[in-house]
Amino acid sequence: MSMKIQILGAGKMGSFFADVLSFTHEVAIFDPNPEKLRFTYNCIRMSNPEEIKDFQPEILINAATVQYTIEAFNQTLPFVPESCIISDIASVKTGLKAFYEKTGRPYVSTHPMFGPTFANLGNLSSENAIIISESSHLGKVFFRDLYNTLKLNIFEYTFDEHDETIAYSLSIPFSSTLVFASVMKHQEAPGTTFKKHMDIARGLLSEDDYLLTEILFNPLTPKQLEQIRKELANLLKIIEAKDSQAMKEFLNEIRNKLK
Repeated sequence: MSMKIQILGAGKMGSFFADVLSFTHEVAIFDPNPEKLRFTYNCIRMSNPEEIKDFQPEILINAATVQYTIEAFNQTLPFVPESCIISDIASVKTGLKAFYEKTGRPYVSTHPMFGPTFANLGNLSSENAIIISESSHLGKVFFRDLYNTLKLNIFEYTFDEHDETIAYSLSIPFSSTLVFASVMKHQEAPGTTFKKHMDIARGLLSEDDYLLTEILFNPLTPKQLEQIRKELANLLKIIEAKDSQAMKEFLNEIRNKLK
């Protein structure tokens, strides 16, 4: 069934969702910077929030960068029908549960756990998405159908469970990559593994500084980093002692975790 969908933010993810949804729905995309709307197609372009009132959306997808998610809601909600389901796709949910409850509107919060930097947008079957369980039923149905269409693997978590998952699945690789990049020296003839790590580091550092900061400032992150520090100290001890048996046991333990 075709619906009227309003997207906030014409960045990478906003443009991606506009492109995907415009094939089966009537889509409008709002961004206060008209230049960002130049490369959006098959949708209504808006740079004034008052234009949303005439569009009368049934679902609003807030794809503004995480720093401006709540600000984008505050700017546009006065022009959005009360019956419209409002939603976000933010990777950091800090403050959103309280915000949604305060509005009294139907809402759905999700987190597509991929980004244009690394993911193959033509094949997302190996990628995941989280739908927040406290969301309204109709909102969850809409995004479950959308994510199934994209062949994403879907998980349903509470807001708290989401934050715990992000602390583990993002904070650890983000921190590890940042530490690698911080001690890296330029290589004239880099090996394959080094080049792969460098590509990951460059991709990560192309992300918004606020996003990286908020993910790393998750209250659950220090516990994960303490585990890294513990294992790094263990590895250093094995290397300094040149303990081949301990190294073999260490590597086998890791291999078992990767199964």
